[in-house]
Amino acid sequence: MHLHILGRVRAWRDGTEIDLGRARQRGFLGLLALTVGQPWSRADLVDALWRDSPPATAANVIQSYVKHLRRVLEPDRVRRAPSVLLPAVGDGYALQLADGSVDLARFRGLVAVADEAARGGEHRRVIELLGDALRFWQGPPLADVPVLADHPKVVRLLGERRTVTARYVDALLATGGAAEALPLLEEEACCHPLDEATQARLIRAHQLAGHRRKAFVVYETVRRRLVAELGVDPGPELAAAHIALLSQPDDGKGTAALSCSAPVEGTERETAGSEAWPPAVAEVPAQLPADLPVFVGRGDEMGELDDLLDRLAPRAGAVTIAMITGAAGVGKTALAVHWAHRWADRFPDGQLFVNLRGFAPGGTAVTQAEAVRGFLDAFAVPPQRVPVSVEAQSALYRSLLSGRRVLVVLDNAAHAEQIRPLLPGSPGCLVLVTSRSRMPGLVAAEGATPTVLDVLPAAEARKLLAGRIGPYRVSAEPRAAGELITRCGGLPLALAIVAARAATHRDFSLGALADELTTNHTALDLSTGDDQATDMRAVFSCSLRTLDTAAARLFRLLGLHPGPDITLPAAASLAAVPEPRTRRLLAELARVNLVTEHLPGRFACHDLLRAYAVELAEVHEPPAERSAATRRVLDHYLHTAYQAARMTDPHRDTVLLSQEQIEPGSVPEHLTDQDQAMAWLATEQRVLLAAVQLAVDTGFDAHAWRLAWCLTDFLDLRGCWQQQLTMQTSALEAARRLDDPVGLAHTHRILGRCCARLGRTADSRRHFETALARFHEVGDLVGQAHTHRLLTLLLCRLHRYQECLHHALLAFEMLRAADHRDGQARALNMIGCAYADLGDQQQALAYCRRSLVLARQLGDRYCTANALDSLGFAYARLGQHRRAVDHYDRALRLHRDSGDRYYETETLTRLGDSHQALGDLPKARDAWHRALAILDHLGHDDAQAVRTRLRQQSPHPGALRDRAGFAEEPGSTLR
Repeated sequence: MHLHILGRVRAWRDGTEIDLGRARQRGFLGLLALTVGQPWSRADLVDALWRDSPPATAANVIQSYVKHLRRVLEPDRVRRAPSVLLPAVGDGYALQLADGSVDLARFRGLVAVADEAARGGEHRRVIELLGDALRFWQGPPLADVPVLADHPKVVRLLGERRTVTARYVDALLATGGAAEALPLLEEEACCHPLDEATQARLIRAHQLAGHRRKAFVVYETVRRRLVAELGVDPGPELAAAHIALLSQPDDGKGTAALSCSAPVEGTERETAGSEAWPPAVAEVPAQLPADLPVFVGRGDEMGELDDLLDRLAPRAGAVTIAMITGAAGVGKTALAVHWAHRWADRFPDGQLFVNLRGFAPGGTAVTQAEAVRGFLDAFAVPPQRVPVSVEAQSALYRSLLSGRRVLVVLDNAAHAEQIRPLLPGSPGCLVLVTSRSRMPGLVAAEGATPTVLDVLPAAEARKLLAGRIGPYRVSAEPRAAGELITRCGGLPLALAIVAARAATHRDFSLGALADELTTNHTALDLSTGDDQATDMRAVFSCSLRTLDTAAARLFRLLGLHPGPDITLPAAASLAAVPEPRTRRLLAELARVNLVTEHLPGRFACHDLLRAYAVELAEVHEPPAERSAATRRVLDHYLHTAYQAARMTDPHRDTVLLSQEQIEPGSVPEHLTDQDQAMAWLATEQRVLLAAVQLAVDTGFDAHAWRLAWCLTDFLDLRGCWQQQLTMQTSALEAARRLDDPVGLAHTHRILGRCCARLGRTADSRRHFETALARFHEVGDLVGQAHTHRLLTLLLCRLHRYQECLHHALLAFEMLRAADHRDGQARALNMIGCAYADLGDQQQALAYCRRSLVLARQLGDRYCTANALDSLGFAYARLGQHRRAVDHYDRALRLHRDSGDRYYETETLTRLGDSHQALGDLPKARDAWHRALAILDHLGHDDAQAVRTRLRQQSPHPGALRDRAGFAEEPGSTLR
């Protein structure tokens, strides 16, 4: 394996690059690689990765990094075997790699060999070795982990590179290699403009390479900078370089070579008349537009741009390019102009600005020739000196910027080809591009660094509104201001238009403006009325005009998707287009920021863009196509969720779902195992809840109740009972419209369980009784049995244990008559729980043991976990707490493996009670704390009982639990 940290953190095994995960995880590995073989304590790692604001879960996050990295770095390691590459050392970790596996070690090894060669007088060998060593550097150490940029070890390593670079350059200059040294020296000089030793080397290199004019320019530039920024004159090293330069015999060009720079002190400026161009003191353009009077937020993005200026070294001979991208109206130009004004004094040779009108409403883009000629005019180039061809003009423009520090702002660019002729060739310049296009070609070919701009957070949006219309109006109507911000979706352009309307109609209340947007219009109707640049639809349409027909159709169809985001497979089903083609279409939409890939493989768009897509779909897509597209995406989610539900619980009874009913063009995802199924449900949870509501709203009623059925057990595992209630209430509406007795039976039963969970006892009883009637109506004996079993959930909570036992026994007899062994295992556990609550622990143990044996035979891990927990409870009631602890521990492992969060808390709570009964209070409190953390995350009322235990350090007397296997179907976690 090979690991690189001199630049981006990357690793390869057998020539194949390894995915090292997200930035902080890569940073964790990079820190260990800085000191291979030496351990880092967990505290030092947390301090390095989060500085002064680590999350409360930082230690757990570090553990997750270790787990992932061990998996990808040691794929052949036997499960639970100790790690060889990433072992734990004390309270921290170390990285153990063979010599030469890390680029830093190879760099230092070559430098050490070069030291030996220098002592032997082998100068050519020194140059060869140091050159090879420096080639390992592909950028600053850990370059893709910005939080570590100023870590002391990284800073020291950068100093190590500078020392080696200086040695390498000195060796080249001493052996006639000035031309070879220049690119590296120019990079170093640009990164360290006030380092006199580096600047002196650059002057000497230019002099030795025959670039006397450039040498004078470098000296005068750094002299001015030292005076302006530090208030000092050049020191001995820089002064010596200047004297050596002045002492060199004139080569025939003499000081005339200084004509595009200020004269060197002690020389006379050449004045050859109007034909002697460029003049000794050229024009210094200052073309930046006025900064906005109100600019708020964008601290992270400003920091990213600052990093380019202060820390990121341009490649030798390359210009630094920053690129601000984002959707229409998100404030790209405002950020660029504000940042440019902030740092204008760092570019004493001028600031250039051009609006390229790449996405301008109602206008044409600025041509390359127009833009280049504008910049030449800014430097007062006489017309007779301007070449005819665009290529020659671009060359002249680059020559003008050579050796200068100029900021070039290229606003509203359409594509990379529009801006390439405007890129300087001098590493002292910085180019700032804004565009709706992501321009991956510019990133790949020219090394542009993208900064992606999103909408403003609510707090910053409120500051923007207050800055535009006055804080008193916002504070006077905070709720109305919040509604305006919500309706505008945090989009700066929309907020600016609203603010303009409020400012020009001071007699309008913010509440009236908010009502206007809510009742009569949408934020798409916002416009100042006199400028297409402030008309939301016109602004959005400019992005759409750049798309081909298929991409524009996909954008319209995305308006039919329920949101909040969509995956590639779902988008392919929505559009009835194969995935490879859909991937290209989504990339085209992302290129102009009509959608954003906010997570790998997940695409979202701003609420106003979604509303615009809905409008376009209604205008351009026939009703039949809109209905078919909606059906396709609902089929995709329903049939994939059905797979997931079956994999999550293979023992669950099913509802009928015909594969022949899938709409042509819809392709469900293929899930391979339970872990993938759970991960898919967790990732798609918000989308699936929205899809149920979409099905209800659009009349796809069969999809609505069936999709809700598929999500039932997953939501219960996560303790999402309020979401379950909302979703199933909508599903019930759909089933009623269908008058489908099977759908009504299932939905009423799920609602009965959910209402019992939420303490709504009357509603729960009503839903259970209706479910029993509906299952009886369709002759579903197993459905009736499951309903009787679930009814015990409500009865136990009401402490009606005798009735609970009656329904449990009734459920078991029905399931035995139907030869339904999965249900029998759950019913046996339920009977045992009822006996435990009635005080007959021997009967409880007998039934729960039968349940455990049958569950293990069936491979039903949910019922196994519940039976173990129930046995633990019965043993605890008998005072046999050590046996109880053993059964609780085994139940906990199964709960965690299955993701059963709520029942994990119940078992943890009872585990704490048994530890307390055994006199082990630390273990009791640990178990209760773990239970409380999960309950607080779930927002569950049971958290208060656990807090009481922790305060009183005594168990809640008579605490009743759900131990009976109250599952919607066999395999669910409701017991």
